[in-house]
Amino acid sequence: MPADRSQDPEDAGGFAEDRDYSLRAVDRVCAILDLLQQSVDGISLNTVVDATGMPKSSAYRYLWTLEQHRYVERDDESGLFRLGLGFLGMQSRHLELLRECARPWLEKLRDEFGETANLGVLDSDRIIYVDIIESRRGVRLAASRGDRDPLHSTAIGKAIAAHLAEDRVRDVLDRSGMPRRSANTITSIEEYLAELDNVRSLGYAVDNLENEADGRCVAVPLLGTSVPAAISLSAPAARFPAKDVGKAAKALLDVATQIVSRPRARNDDDAA
Repeated sequence: MPADRSQDPEDAGGFAEDRDYSLRAVDRVCAILDLLQQSVDGISLNTVVDATGMPKSSAYRYLWTLEQHRYVERDDESGLFRLGLGFLGMQSRHLELLRECARPWLEKLRDEFGETANLGVLDSDRIIYVDIIESRRGVRLAASRGDRDPLHSTAIGKAIAAHLAEDRVRDVLDRSGMPRRSANTITSIEEYLAELDNVRSLGYAVDNLENEADGRCVAVPLLGTSVPAAISLSAPAARFPAKDVGKAAKALLDVATQIVSRPRARNDDDAA
């Protein structure tokens, strides 16, 4: 006699609410991703082992697999793991094209000013650095590719936010908060919105010792790209005085025009 499957929740087109359908491997992946999401600077292999109770060899295999799919990035210098660009989903190919297009122009900016040039995009409620061309100077202001920073305290964040709908900006800041990163950080939404008015008027944004107490950064948006993006120059404030911001902004605006025109040309060629 065939088994009576009339009580099988899947045959009924649904799932029983009181049954546990979780998979151990998926639970472990979710636990690792939760740890990564909560971290600002990245996590070590030992942190994963301690938090999940997995053997070190198993934890490493999970991280390695996630890295192959670009959901995790490993910093070669520190050995720490961070969330990767894979979470930008269908935009990943667009990002690679944008990065390829922007890189020679970022290198040009770095060589012209001797300071670090950056390409960043908005991913959920954080700015993620897609590419960084570091200054060759011994003392420099530079994040690492894949690092995430707040929207409210960074020049790239302001440059992007200035061209988003106000409701979206408010939503992002409600979710992320506006933590004080330095004595100069804007921590009021209304004050921040007023700052965005100023960014739109000038055409560029400035992080004036707001994200780091000794750092200054100027950024311009990349308008017309498939993702909210911006480029910037950053340097120690002692070497990048406020009087030089206008010159840097002009160079960034010129470069932004070159960058956004290239992907369009490539897309037109592909469509031909």
